[in-house]
Amino acid sequence: MFVSPLSRRIQIFDTTLCDGGESPGVALRPRQKAEIAAELERLGVDVVEAGPAGDVEGVRAVAAAVTAPSVAALTRAERHDLDAAGEALAGARRSRVHLVVCTDEADAVARAVEHARALAVEVQLSVEDATAADPALVARVCGLAVEAGATAVGLPDDAGRMLPSGYAAFLADVRRRCPELERVTLSAHCHDDLGLAVAGSLAAIEAGAGQVECTVNGIGARAGNASLEELVVALRVRADHFGVETGVDTSRIAAVSRLVAGRTGYAVQPNKAIVGANAFAHEAGIHQDGMLKDERTYQIIDPSEVGVRMTLPLGKHSGRHAFARACAERGIHVSGEELNAAFRRFKALADLGGAVPIDAVFEEVTA
Repeated sequence: MFVSPLSRRIQIFDTTLCDGGESPGVALRPRQKAEIAAELERLGVDVVEAGPAGDVEGVRAVAAAVTAPSVAALTRAERHDLDAAGEALAGARRSRVHLVVCTDEADAVARAVEHARALAVEVQLSVEDATAADPALVARVCGLAVEAGATAVGLPDDAGRMLPSGYAAFLADVRRRCPELERVTLSAHCHDDLGLAVAGSLAAIEAGAGQVECTVNGIGARAGNASLEELVVALRVRADHFGVETGVDTSRIAAVSRLVAGRTGYAVQPNKAIVGANAFAHEAGIHQDGMLKDERTYQIIDPSEVGVRMTLPLGKHSGRHAFARACAERGIHVSGEELNAAFRRFKALADLGGAVPIDAVFEEVTA
């Protein structure tokens, strides 16, 4: 897909190992974190948030596993937490302290950012649950962070309370109140409590955010975080609208999705956008017929671009055209009344539910 060379570059901040690790029941070991981080590097994300500063071994494992992305450790403003983050990140080629503060901690912001600068190459300050706070106070904290040397500032919607338009308006308001934000990367972070995390993140990009925080398969606390694969593919497919690009190799999306699902134990629902088993599956007869004529009929995404292939599963909704194709793919070439009889038998078996093996259909027909 053509993307203008003048496109704005959006950084992808992956927090699968940190926010995603907060999913109930998930307990990733350091070696598993390193394995996923290596796959995220191949995917092309810009930042891998390895975990909270207290998970020293997990952060160290990720720092040792990747070279291109920045490795981030999440920390509070307390000095001992900052020092733990610095210790954990010592082996990273590009290190980032991700400092989270509340608006009532404004007096500690400058001191914490300055200390973090001595510990890492990059410093990101995020205002906890920024959308619930007074924009004037949020802007003050942001200004203090930038003046102290922060390289990125995050304004999270931690509870997923905002509509996309409201989140965009909030970011625009804070940017107006804090012109210092023009000197750093503005980061969006949305949760999916209303099913709007990706929509909110896209709205944030339109409002000027240069970084979006997301997770593979959208995992995370409660309803999860913005889904990396949905976000990146939306930006790619609708490049005509957004006019931005990322460094993600979308052909590796399916592989990293499977890895994260396997290591976390969080299976991907079949109807999940982009990576669900049914995302590129067409069973309805009218859809199958249309897809056999032109795959663009019911598909706006080329499945090969995300590392999968289109399928035409046979079931009770399938049509004669797709059934004949499935037979041919199995080396069974039938036509005329023989095909009609086999298709009638197939439909009768399919009405019982479950998968219907082609061989079973022809065993019944020819008996």
